[in-house]
Amino acid sequence: MTLTATAIPGYTAGTWKLDPSHSELTFSVRHLAISKVKGSFQSFDVTVVTAENPLDSKVTASIDIASVTTGQAPRDEHLRTSDFFAADEHPQMTFVSTGLREDGDHLLIDGDLSLRGVTKPVTLKTEFGGITTDGYGQTKLGAEATTKIDRTEFGVNWNAALEAGGFTLGNDVTITIDVQLVLQAA
Repeated sequence: MTLTATAIPGYTAGTWKLDPSHSELTFSVRHLAISKVKGSFQSFDVTVVTAENPLDSKVTASIDIASVTTGQAPRDEHLRTSDFFAADEHPQMTFVSTGLREDGDHLLIDGDLSLRGVTKPVTLKTEFGGITTDGYGQTKLGAEATTKIDRTEFGVNWNAALEAGGFTLGNDVTITIDVQLVLQAA
């Protein structure tokens, strides 16, 4: 399948902004080598500028690091410290796309992820949900994108050895963003 504007029902070139009440940004990391700890960022922004050729579109995102939550306040505070995100020194995580390409039924969004002052290339494997008009007449676009990063490549190195061997945290972190975007008036 070739991704073209005519192949996507309702496709419109323009600027799309995040609908925060219908979007979430989550992460998970292996904990104690037996399960995963999951969390989310409560404050983030995404802008997509769709082009006449969908593969020429641009995606940017900024995440407020201090908005991290795992459901446990002491752990959330620890995550904000220099052991992990260093939120005081690096209050934002950002993503800026560098290209879009097709891979079977998925759209791959290549880009630069910046966290803790380190920028590395990542690829978001994206599932396009579609475009529709809601009950208020707003044109909405839905998508889910996932990537996996090695947290140590971004300077997030804290860990603790376990008595039985191994470490408290895994290095691989899965990041998932599930968004609805609203087409802005021209």
